[in-house]
Amino acid sequence: MSESDELAQLHATVEALAAKVRALEDQVEITQLVAQYGPAVDSGSGEAAAALWTEDGVFDAIPHLRMEGRKGIVGMVHGPGHQSVIHNGCGHVLTAPHVVVDGDHATGRSHALHLRWDADAGRFWVFQVSANTWRWVRTSEGWRIAERVNANLDGTDGPRAMLAPSSNSTALEES
Repeated sequence: MSESDELAQLHATVEALAAKVRALEDQVEITQLVAQYGPAVDSGSGEAAAALWTEDGVFDAIPHLRMEGRKGIVGMVHGPGHQSVIHNGCGHVLTAPHVVVDGDHATGRSHALHLRWDADAGRFWVFQVSANTWRWVRTSEGWRIAERVNANLDGTDGPRAMLAPSSNSTALEES
């Protein structure tokens, strides 16, 4: 093998490794974005929760409330319903999402658990478990949530179907 062939091979290897590092960085950034949601809403930090979304992002909590834009999310967190829940003790726990990145866009799915404090029993109980689908976009601020759809796993087909692998993610899971 000539020196120029070795340099070309080394260059190709470095490019391949750089692409893998970028993909891993995207995965970690998106996962960290999701991980920030529970602490933000449980602490009542509406602006921090809203900053996870794009300016025009959507959070559809089926069938309760559809929030559009960061102002809608701040309004929910600061609203009386959410404030009463957090002041009585609760935790929003999101599982690590399955993420599929495609350039500057990504999709995913995960579970969310809403835990509530029961002062009489001295314990938390699971109030609801939901399916979540996500769309993220890369922005000048980094990855942000473009859309989150959250639906209770109540035994109906719709929320359960939200967790099913897409044909795109199935191919990735098999590799």
